[in-house]
This record gives sequence, structure tokens and C-alpha cells, in this order.
Amino acid sequence: MDTLSYKTISANNATVTKEWVIVDATDQVLGRLGAKVAKLLRGKYKPNFTPHVDCGDNVIIINADKVKMTGNKWTEKVYLSYTGYPGGQREITPAKLQAKPNGDDRLLRKVVKGMLPKNKLGAKLLGNLYVYAGSEHKHEAQEPKMIDINALK
Repeated sequence: MDTLSYKTISANNATVTKEWVIVDATDQVLGRLGAKVAKLLRGKYKPNFTPHVDCGDNVIIINADKVKMTGNKWTEKVYLSYTGYPGGQREITPAKLQAKPNGDDRLLRKVVKGMLPKNKLGAKLLGNLYVYAGSEHKHEAQEPKMIDINALK
């Protein structure tokens, strides 16, 4: 039996192929969209996925202002943060966060960041995410391809 044909191929920065993809967030549920975008950023849909390498795609999310949440989560879900001072625990709902300047970007980044690894790789992967409230984006030079997020598992 030829055991050399069964070697595991590990991707590295030289062998990885990164693409640019566009995801339309119109009428998508926020958490499900975030999970699929996190898998795209991580590279889990690729056959040469390697856990410790940035082998994911660069993801452009358009129409982030048209994302939806099920139930009463817009007003009842609470994101907590801590300032570092006594009594400095702050809470904000997704509706209030989205109403702020760059709120759509901040909300989607918060959701996707929670689904990425909590280390240097996760921080680097989050840099490959570009969020835009409208349908216009400034990445035409990269020739991104539009993908249907509902077709992914």
C-alpha cells in the first residue's frame, strides 16, 4: 500500500488562495448570517482548511441596514460591556447600537467577532470583513463575486 498518497496537506500563507466575495444581508437573520460569514472568513468551506492559518476569503457585506432579527430581540437582547471602573457596566440593545453612527457596521462586527477564535488569528480574520449599510461598496477593483449565503450550510 502506498502511504505517501495519504499525506495531509497543510496550507500556509504561500499556498492559500484568498478570494473576494459579496454577501447581501437583505432580510437575513442576523445570527445565522454571522455564523456563515464567520465560516467564510475562517475558510471552513474550502477543502484545504487549516485551523492555524488565515485561509478564508475577504467578505464584503452589503445592505447591512436591512438585516433582521427574530422575535423581540431588537429591543430585549442586551449586549454588556465594562468600562473598567466601579459601576461601569454598560448595556445596549441591538436597536440602539444600530441607531448610532456606523451602527450597522458595529453590530455585524460584534456578532461575527463572537463567532471567531479569541486569539490573534481571530483579530486578523475580522480585518478581512467589510460592512456597508447600502448596496454600494468601494471594492470593485478586487472583482468580488456575489454568493448566495442561503446556499451555504
